[in-house]
Amino acid sequence: MEPPAAPKRSARPQSVLFMCGQNVVRSVMAQALAKHLFGKSIYVASAGVIAGDVDPFVTAVLDEIGLDVKKHRPQSVEDLEEYEGLSFDLAITLSPDAHHRALELTRTNALGVEYWPTPDPSRESGNREQRLDAYRTVRDELEQRIRARFRQP
Repeated sequence: MEPPAAPKRSARPQSVLFMCGQNVVRSVMAQALAKHLFGKSIYVASAGVIAGDVDPFVTAVLDEIGLDVKKHRPQSVEDLEEYEGLSFDLAITLSPDAHHRALELTRTNALGVEYWPTPDPSRESGNREQRLDAYRTVRDELEQRIRARFRQP
């Protein structure tokens, strides 16, 4: 007789940390979108390798779809660890530096890591509308990925 199979880890984590370089663009968008789409069914937070300065374009493109991030304050992984701890099921990294930092965290935390390479729209040049379009593109791509990754099976 075979031993009972180990319980499968849920494909849908209960807690997710979105990480990027400064916690001002990509991870903020991802956190706001995931909270909006999945409410309290998934605990969601975000952090950066370092804490940067608030980006007004993020506020603008999220406001366009009814999401308010005006109270968001950028925080580093260390800030988050100090205030909340790092007991997340999954870290989704959106930049190479965040991915490396998340892999370092797996040494001391039981943490799954997924890398979603996401362009940094703050590097876009051009007029205001061209720059906003770059942010909208990232916002919309993140929304699609979040919907696909966390929908119920």
